[in-house]
Amino acid sequence: MPMPTRTILLASAVVLIAVIAGAPFVLNEGFLRLATECLLLLTMAQMWNLLAGYAGLVSLGHQVFIAFGAYALFLMSDWLGVTPIWVLPVAPLAAAAVAAIIAFPLFRLRDAYFSIAMWVFAEIIGAFTMKSQAVGGTSGLPLATSKLIDFDWFEPTMFWLAGGLTLLTIAALYKLMTSSFGLGLMSVRDNDLAAMSVGVDVRHNRFVAFVLSAAGCGLAGALSFMGNLYIAPLAAFDVNWSVYMMFIVIIGGIGTLEGPILGVIIFFGLRELMTGPLGLSGGWYLVGLGIIAVVVMMVAPRGIWPALRDRLGMRLLDVHRTSPRPAGAAIEPGPSEQVAG
Repeated sequence: MPMPTRTILLASAVVLIAVIAGAPFVLNEGFLRLATECLLLLTMAQMWNLLAGYAGLVSLGHQVFIAFGAYALFLMSDWLGVTPIWVLPVAPLAAAAVAAIIAFPLFRLRDAYFSIAMWVFAEIIGAFTMKSQAVGGTSGLPLATSKLIDFDWFEPTMFWLAGGLTLLTIAALYKLMTSSFGLGLMSVRDNDLAAMSVGVDVRHNRFVAFVLSAAGCGLAGALSFMGNLYIAPLAAFDVNWSVYMMFIVIIGGIGTLEGPILGVIIFFGLRELMTGPLGLSGGWYLVGLGIIAVVVMMVAPRGIWPALRDRLGMRLLDVHRTSPRPAGAAIEPGPSEQVAG
């Protein structure tokens, strides 16, 4: 990667870390809560993008991992009698364990069958959860250890955790997708039979992406419901979680790291504009999102960011590879011509 691009990325990371560190001392609690919501949904969208955009597996049931992570956090915090922040690592582990178990039967299905099976699995687990009094049934669970939380610093802490998780997620995905594993994963997405013919372990690559995607959603979901101090099945297993992730990724640009960032800005910008200054009811912003989705898919099927990237030549987090040039035609490589690590 050319030095100017690397310098821009490093400078951007330093600026973002400084902004996240100082924002709680400038913004009020309302803005902090909104920013936390944006960051957590961005993390979920990046995890869905890892699976759909880079592994070629479209999930309609990723809300199940959000629910598993959140319920694991609430139950473990109550059982140990400690503040939920100390048991946060349980959330991604629980979601990853579930993903590892269900991966084997699900990977026998392809394309739309996999997507529908994920949605059905989420619905089944949600139905069982609503009937189980051990986890509160339809009434849900309050965060029993909330009395241990220092509410003077609760919103800033939530924002810092969400910001740190988002930055770590994007950095880890960039490192992963510029590695040899990422190259193999994208080859599986493009043509799994061709990838298999050159020695790529298709099942292993998809398994790793599936488990990592579940773990990230589990941790982000746990933080989201920890901020509410309450969890209920209808909210935890809401299919809108997957719908929002899908919208953000597809509108912004599936298979890119920058796309979900742009998608989150559009998603929350439109929501706040229509429910705030325009004074429209909450359902209208969903209509607006639907209209934007249709227009973007007709005008720029790959998403907004790829169209802007190609027009402006901006390739900051690009993980695209190009075919090697003939020996006699070697020229200075462009920004997108990266070599797998």
